[in-house]
Amino acid sequence: MTQPTAPSRRSVVIAGAAGAAAAFLVPGPAAGAAAPGADRPSGTGQTGPDLRPYASYWFPDSLPAGTPGDGIVWRSLTNWRAEDDPDLPFNTAAVPLARRFTPVPPNRTARAGQARVQSLVSFGHTSRNPSQGAPTADYYALTHWAYLDELVFWGGSAGEGLILAPNAPVVDAAHRNGVPVLGTVFLPPVHWGGDLRWTRDLVQRDSWGRFPLAAKLVEVACAHGFDGWFVNAETEGGDAALGAEMLAFVRDLRARGEAAGLRVTWYDAMTVDGTVGWQGALNERNEDFFRTADSMFVDFRWTSARLASSGVRAGELDRSRYELWAGVDVEASGWNKAVDWDAIIPRDRDHVLSYGFYRPEWTRNHLPADRTPGQFHAADDRFWTGPSLDPSVPDGDSGWRAPATAVADRSTVTGLPFATTFNTGHGLRWYENGTVTSDTEWNHLGLQDRLPGRRWAVRTEGRRPAVSFDFADAWRGGSSVLVAGALDAPVTVHLHATRLPLEPGTVVELTHRADAGPVTVELAVATREPERPGDPVPYRHVPAGTLRGGSGWTTATVRLNGFSGSLRALGVRLTGDGAVAYRLGGLAVRRGTERPASPTRLRVTGSATDADGTGLRLRWTAAPGPVRHYELHRVLPGGGRRFLGGTCQTAFHVAGLRPEPGERAVRIEVRAVGELYTASPSASVVHSW
Repeated sequence: MTQPTAPSRRSVVIAGAAGAAAAFLVPGPAAGAAAPGADRPSGTGQTGPDLRPYASYWFPDSLPAGTPGDGIVWRSLTNWRAEDDPDLPFNTAAVPLARRFTPVPPNRTARAGQARVQSLVSFGHTSRNPSQGAPTADYYALTHWAYLDELVFWGGSAGEGLILAPNAPVVDAAHRNGVPVLGTVFLPPVHWGGDLRWTRDLVQRDSWGRFPLAAKLVEVACAHGFDGWFVNAETEGGDAALGAEMLAFVRDLRARGEAAGLRVTWYDAMTVDGTVGWQGALNERNEDFFRTADSMFVDFRWTSARLASSGVRAGELDRSRYELWAGVDVEASGWNKAVDWDAIIPRDRDHVLSYGFYRPEWTRNHLPADRTPGQFHAADDRFWTGPSLDPSVPDGDSGWRAPATAVADRSTVTGLPFATTFNTGHGLRWYENGTVTSDTEWNHLGLQDRLPGRRWAVRTEGRRPAVSFDFADAWRGGSSVLVAGALDAPVTVHLHATRLPLEPGTVVELTHRADAGPVTVELAVATREPERPGDPVPYRHVPAGTLRGGSGWTTATVRLNGFSGSLRALGVRLTGDGAVAYRLGGLAVRRGTERPASPTRLRVTGSATDADGTGLRLRWTAAPGPVRHYELHRVLPGGGRRFLGGTCQTAFHVAGLRPEPGERAVRIEVRAVGELYTASPSASVVHSW
């Protein structure tokens, strides 16, 4: 049969919570769309003239009829082997899943131990989703990890592929903040190109009665370094026999992955009789899948009564009701979405279930095409925090019940050294020590720092200044924190909830400046938490200097003499007289200094030249000891250095290189960067033009 042409955006229409139509929209090129790179062979990673690595995706086994669109590679998961995949070094996450803790909430409405939040996010097309960022700042740079419990790397289409492995930058950023990431197995409805043979391919058994693709999915997750799978079987036409096989497959997938710490989330679509019937509830038609998986995403057809009965039924199965995610579709309208919040997270009694956001990247997508990173973060802060933009002052009457008003935030700041430069993972330029070393836009979530989780909790008896991530200047990376306003009373900006040991010699460093001032700065230090949710953090204040407007970046080293126990929270208190613009570029807590060892064996493993210039694939051997990430620079003929990119992996693709005047070869250096942003000596390689 002929493969149907897929639209540029796939829309699967389903019933919403109130009976209205909701739609699954996943960006993806049409099956016949024009894009370079179609001559790459299928089955493994990318080779040929275009050496750029992309996130991996597959069909279970058999491929569609016809030929793929340009830029799309049809791959069979059955034939995938890690040792044959040249893109795997670019796609393997490097940051382990961090442990996190729950501090006392900053308001009296957020609750620990009840509802949790899952997000289904499409970070790009199924095909041609860059493995290691891209030269644009226009990206969904998710930063509100403190409220998330599970992230699903959403996507898949009949014209591209159905099984998606998350790209490494997303996984590294999530893991740094203690959030597991799931890949997606999507079997689409027939009217959007779904074919029941793909479902049968997925659950096929070998001659020993085993499920080879369950083993492959575990192998993929372990090789790529992510945390499990979101399984969504929506292709109609199945029967009870297929339903039984799917249930056995999910059981086998979970059992195989358990030893590796993998998890499985089931989507409420296929029922135990093999048919597709979205229940909007946990009931007798899907409870066996829930019992087999770690959690279940409840379809948008839910009602208050259905969710209440689902919670009761989960308890009868000896499972937590908070392992059920009640779907909230925000793709089309974001915080304007009408949601029966009392059905999920009532204010006057225990939460009913957890909830799952479908496509919260609306915070970026609804903005105009010329949107800026600052506009995106302003919208994203409102989505996660609420219209007050302050989680310590939740909006009581807002129709949008933001996560910060219901879910207790978490933190992973538990060990020394700890440092952040407030880098959000994208920017208009790249800065090092306050100097621009690349004027190219960029995004790479793997370079994102651990950022303040409560944005922005501010205490003052006077007027509240504006607090935001700002991209006009930075100390390091692409962004800094800007506090701007007319101060008529001291202002305390909460930065990080921590569990850091206070030992002799512990110091805190603030790298900051005043664009307008003067402003007197004090480090806010807490060694205990508030007694009750919503109470002020019991800060003590240590002088960190007075900054004059326009005086440039400076680093204040604050010694924590007289403090003992453990450091529970950090912030800054600002005092000024009139208009103040205070920029915070870095924060570090340390006992000593450290410098990582150098990477070795830097080499070029592939090169290709096209109209955009020369692209190089680079590999190196990891530096011994702890490394936060690696940074690559080009050495210029005059001795200067230009930032090319960074990664947590030991492989990188550099694109668009051109000779400088009189240059016969290009020299590239890579250095390891530690947790305090100290850099190792560089390894270098020369590539002749």
